[in-house]
Amino acid sequence: MENKRKVTLVISFFIVSVVIIVKSTFYTVSEIEQVIITQFGKPIGEPIDKAGLKVKLPFIQEVNAIEKRVLEWDGNPSDMPTKDKLYISVDLFARWRIVDPLQYFLRLRDEMSAQSRLDDILGSETRNAVAKHKLIEIIRTTKDRIPEREQITIGVENSPTIGKLVPIQKGRKVIESEILKAAANKVEVFGIELLDIRFKRINYNASVKPKIYDRMISERRQIAERFLAEGKGEAARILGDRVRELSRIQSEAYQKVEEIRGEADATAAKIYSASYNKSPEAKSFFKFTRAMTAYSEIIDQDTLLLMSSDSEMYKHLKGIELGELSHVN
Repeated sequence: MENKRKVTLVISFFIVSVVIIVKSTFYTVSEIEQVIITQFGKPIGEPIDKAGLKVKLPFIQEVNAIEKRVLEWDGNPSDMPTKDKLYISVDLFARWRIVDPLQYFLRLRDEMSAQSRLDDILGSETRNAVAKHKLIEIIRTTKDRIPEREQITIGVENSPTIGKLVPIQKGRKVIESEILKAAANKVEVFGIELLDIRFKRINYNASVKPKIYDRMISERRQIAERFLAEGKGEAARILGDRVRELSRIQSEAYQKVEEIRGEADATAAKIYSASYNKSPEAKSFFKFTRAMTAYSEIIDQDTLLLMSSDSEMYKHLKGIELGELSHVN
């Protein structure tokens, strides 16, 4: 019985030893990773990037798996000044991958060290790029922008132009490309390929936000006041044009009325002349009616007339009684 127990223990020990040796000898490489074999901490041979079952020396060699997929770097928001002296908070992210696993392993060893090194390099290059450009260059993408309305210039010398957009020389995409190019050269020595860099968020620094907002409010208020002044000026111009046009219309209408009245008087005189020139009796009757009309216009209860006895007006008054004269008008 005792012998059986010893045999069982020996067999079990042998099996466990074989399993440990096999497990330490064979290893698998996944499609998403690449492997570097180290012996006593030093890399041995070339990196292994083909998936499958592999063999190594047990116990003295170790497997170091390195990610093959595209990795993400997401930096923390950082405050930095622009060329136009505005402090902004920049949040950046990037995509990278390991293309030289041996250099990566020798210089960085693990992903945490790589992320820390990317923090330093990308943060430095971003700060340099932001300091070289104005804020509008960093936040705008397109160069050929069109104002939402036509350009309006206040009618004052050296006054600002409302509606004119600040020209952009590069734009955000070009600045991102510059950061990518500068940082890619620096991370290349670590066996890293930098694939892409993008600004995730750009905001004003918390300490300057109130001042920025106050300045924006002040500028909008000044623009509103300019528009109000322009509106009042335009209203005065329209009112002046209306008064001038009304005066012109009235003048033309008065001229037209006088022309019509003159033509009517001429036509009436012509008719009168044609009517009363037909015979001596008609002429005499015309003179009589004209005299009667004149009497009604110049004589009333308080009228005192002084006329010579041979005047035309006096001829028709001869033989008229005073009582009859009071009924002339």
